[in-house]
Amino acid sequence: MAHQPPHESKTKLLNAAQDVIRAKGYAATTVEDICNAAGVTKGSFFHHFKSKDELALSAAAFWGETTEGFFAAASYHHFADPLQRLLGYVDFRIEILQGDVAEYTCLLGTLVQETYASHPDIRAACDKGMSNHITLLERDIEAAKQLYAPDALWSAASVGYFIQSVLQGAFIFAKAKQSPEVVRESLAHLRRYLGLIFNQPQKTKR
Repeated sequence: MAHQPPHESKTKLLNAAQDVIRAKGYAATTVEDICNAAGVTKGSFFHHFKSKDELALSAAAFWGETTEGFFAAASYHHFADPLQRLLGYVDFRIEILQGDVAEYTCLLGTLVQETYASHPDIRAACDKGMSNHITLLERDIEAAKQLYAPDALWSAASVGYFIQSVLQGAFIFAKAKQSPEVVRESLAHLRRYLGLIFNQPQKTKR
């Protein structure tokens, strides 16, 4: 057997945890499920993690790191106008609604729904990851506010949380209906709403 580079098995476990937990939920996911999906042994699992809970904490942090890089590389950042970047973010979220439900829904949202009362450390890790993503959005929201709605009473943070609330709520309906269509429609409404609060005229159908 070829020698694996250091930590390759750990990365495989983290990636597998993201996929399996989003597909099955945290409670229903077993260490064996994750090992099978990663193609590693239980011995390898327990070399890196003491328990499934410890893996979940690492997976939450890993999710934050990988998704931050994923969004940072998206083309909407090329727009000079911060409002266009913000709307481009929403458009990008629509574009990536591909594959099975587990492929486009959020690991942190899935985890926190199950663990918020029973696993406070996992809840806190999910809160940190989701809040960090909102902080990144706040830069463009605040810049757009200064350009288009400087006298508005709302804060950039409140709009960031609203955007993510729309996404997480829509993901729940996507799971219920086994379809991304409700997410697409919700994001289309979100895009219209953002245009309104930034005083952008809405196109009407004739």
